[in-house]
Amino acid sequence: MRPIRPSFTARRGRNARRRTSPALTAVALTSALLLSATACASGDAEAGGEASATATSAGDGKITIPDDLKDKLKEHGIDLDKWKNGAWKDWSKEDWLREADEYINPIIEGLWDPDRMRDAEDPEKAVDDSDLSDDQGVTDPEPEPVEAKAVAPTYQANAPEAGKVFFDSPEGTMVCSATVVQDPANPGKSNLVWTAGHCVHAGKDGGWYRNIAFVPSYNNKAMATQELESAAKEEVAPLGVWWGDWAQTSDQWIEQGGATGGDGASYDFAVIHVTPEEGSGGKSLEETVGSALPVNFKAPAVAKVASITATGYPAAAPFDGQTMYQCEDKPGRLSISAPDPTMYRIGCTMTGGSSGGGWVATGSDGKPALVSNTSIGPVTAGWLAGPRLGEVAEGVYASVSDKFAGQ
Repeated sequence: MRPIRPSFTARRGRNARRRTSPALTAVALTSALLLSATACASGDAEAGGEASATATSAGDGKITIPDDLKDKLKEHGIDLDKWKNGAWKDWSKEDWLREADEYINPIIEGLWDPDRMRDAEDPEKAVDDSDLSDDQGVTDPEPEPVEAKAVAPTYQANAPEAGKVFFDSPEGTMVCSATVVQDPANPGKSNLVWTAGHCVHAGKDGGWYRNIAFVPSYNNKAMATQELESAAKEEVAPLGVWWGDWAQTSDQWIEQGGATGGDGASYDFAVIHVTPEEGSGGKSLEETVGSALPVNFKAPAVAKVASITATGYPAAAPFDGQTMYQCEDKPGRLSISAPDPTMYRIGCTMTGGSSGGGWVATGSDGKPALVSNTSIGPVTAGWLAGPRLGEVAEGVYASVSDKFAGQ
């Protein structure tokens, strides 16, 4: 899957980690783990610096780039006009910014048109069965596949927090799934999106992805692919395109995450702060979609979780990435690396493209909360695994929230 980057600069703290890898929406899940990554930052709530200024709307409604962001681009030898005219396609080692404080993502208005969104592919990240043979942690028997069920339209009414993340990588235009989550610093007015680390950053062998953007309720009416080919942008993205102006993931993902295998999967999560491409009348993302989920960082034990519902836009066969699906199952445990936290695993037939999609469980208060996100799955697409959200994840979340407190 590939996420799209918004106009902003991100910084990475000392304790963040990276886990998933990006893939094209057309790529199928193999008996491997799916991962994708873009701009991210540390899990250290104190790390970072001041949030960079985001793009704003001028009186004529057009997006303007703040002077400080232009200066930041110049520091890296990037000419804004050349960047917006295609210079971002240069993925040479020298130009592929890797460190969190090098994250730059100017809004390129109109880049994510219906055709480009429809053709985005899922970032492939798989681990074959042999990769799991030396696990020293707790791993339960492989779950029986659970058939993914189509979410009834409209998505805004039935799964308002869900959407798709688009981004560009060296392999092409990519897509992931994501979830609108609450922002403790801006209650009722959140601009935070939760996804997988591999949907913003390439991990140990790369850097930040580019042109990361979030589209809530993508294809809200569940139109067939043929209908989408002639659909207007307002039909494909009824609630607009929201560019990420800040992103953070874990240091573990940045340092360990790979395109294949399970490296870093236990820390494969990211938080993106977004801003509207064309203005939103002053409304936040949460106000625009009408909802946002709380996040549970207490990592409930498997025995205490009756069921988990995973949501996403699977893109590999037999799916096409254009419609939303869900799987519900009681979770089991999966250990990829003994020193790392054991992951949740559920039976599910969703494929690549569902990476980053939210996992929701009912909390002790009887209300739904985000407890994980899709990180990896087998080539055979019979199950999915997601990280358990603990202190590192909470640090990433708190850091992004704090940077935009009061804004």
